Amino acid sequence: MRQDVRTDDRQRYATKIAGLWRGLSEALDRLEHLAADPADRLTDPDELDGLPRLQYTLHAASEIVAGIAPPVDAEMTHAELAAALAGARDATAEVAEAVAYGGPEAAEPLVYEWRGALFRVRLARLRLAPVPEEPVAPPADSNRVAVRAIVLTLTGALVVALGSLFGEWPLAAAGLTVVACALLRRWA
Repeated sequence: MRQDVRTDDRQRYATKIAGLWRGLSEALDRLEHLAADPADRLTDPDELDGLPRLQYTLHAASEIVAGIAPPVDAEMTHAELAAALAGARDATAEVAEAVAYGGPEAAEPLVYEWRGALFRVRLARLRLAPVPEEPVAPPADSNRVAVRAIVLTLTGALVVALGSLFGEWPLAAAGLTVVACALLRRWA
């Protein structure tokens, strides 16, 4: 019962983070696009007009993260995501302010820190992603089915070859039937 409660908490948490990420990923993509070539993009008035909206998206995301209670095993990575969002929001604000008062050249020294802050958000998100569970080993029965299918395939191929070699076409056709059944058995 206790295990089910923890699994339920993790699933709810993962759903909330996935919902947050849906809204945030577009803003991050746009910000990374701007940060990739700030000399050209930060001179465009349309791009500059979008910066406050993108900054607000980061702010809203950090507020949402603050309102989500993480499971015990995700507390540290959750805090890392919250800090990364705050850092990206602040770095975006610094770049926007520098551009507003001094143009794109004034923001140039801040660009690498800005890119790092945006990357840190993505990295924190990756760390929050659940680790895939180890694949369950197939039961021994499926291994036996595979061995039987291989043996039947080889036997059928041998019968086809012998039937063809000696001109016994009904024998070759029977071999083809065995091969087909073996393959169907393996895929079923």
